[in-house]
Amino acid sequence: MKYAREVKVGVLAIVCAGILYFGFNFLKGVNIFSPTECYYGYFERSNGLTEQAPVYILGHKVGLVESIQYDFTRTPAFVVGVHIDKGIVLPRGTQMALIADGLLGGSAIELKLPALANRAMPYQQGDTLPSIVVPGLVDNLQTGILAHLDSVLMQANALVATLNNEMEEGNLAATLKHIEQITADLEVSGKDIRQLTHHRLPSIMDKVDTTLTDLQGVVSDVREAEIKHTIAELNRVIASVNTALESEEGTLGLLLNDKALYDNLNTALKDLDSAVLNVDSVVMSIKARPFIQKKLPKGK
Repeated sequence: MKYAREVKVGVLAIVCAGILYFGFNFLKGVNIFSPTECYYGYFERSNGLTEQAPVYILGHKVGLVESIQYDFTRTPAFVVGVHIDKGIVLPRGTQMALIADGLLGGSAIELKLPALANRAMPYQQGDTLPSIVVPGLVDNLQTGILAHLDSVLMQANALVATLNNEMEEGNLAATLKHIEQITADLEVSGKDIRQLTHHRLPSIMDKVDTTLTDLQGVVSDVREAEIKHTIAELNRVIASVNTALESEEGTLGLLLNDKALYDNLNTALKDLDSAVLNVDSVVMSIKARPFIQKKLPKGK
């Protein structure tokens, strides 16, 4: 019983240390009760990769980065060791890729499996996998921005050099003075246009209206004169016809005005009609005689 208190304190300290160890590993994502297998890869740079960084296969977390070491005896020099869950088979051709994890600059490891048709014998625990570095979003942005920035700087340098040459030769000042003169001329022209619009344009429009009114009157007068002339010609023709009808000298006038001539013409027409009838009767009587019928062809 003498050492009972010391034993309790020791046991409590051991339990607390165990709880702290398991809790620390749990917070880091390490499952100490799951067996794992270790694989290695070599990289030219680490890109901010840290221990306990996640390891993915097709976006699924399968392990953690166990160690990162620098080997001065070879190139590439960064040796990365990863632990993945036991039972995951990595066929030959699997690549260990260093990828960007998030937008804050973190990195992770992704195991890229080959196509099904190209999968051969699996790697064994402790093997070294072929490694690649995949540029992230930040890297691509930096590359594009730097390239664009270089182009902008070159154009800016060319512009500055041109301006310096113009200033040295005195052409820039002359050009600016010429631009100022053009601007002043434009202002004067604008004032003239505004004055013309406000003062002279209304009077011009009034004159245009008056001219249009006069033109409409002229057209109306011309049309009225043409109609009067046409009516006068028509009246003259009608008067001429009436005169011809009323006159006794022309043929038409004699027929209409001399009743005796009309009666004689009517009698002559009747006599001509009677003569035609007599000729027809004579022809019929001749055809009726027997010796004439014999001479005539059949059907006549």
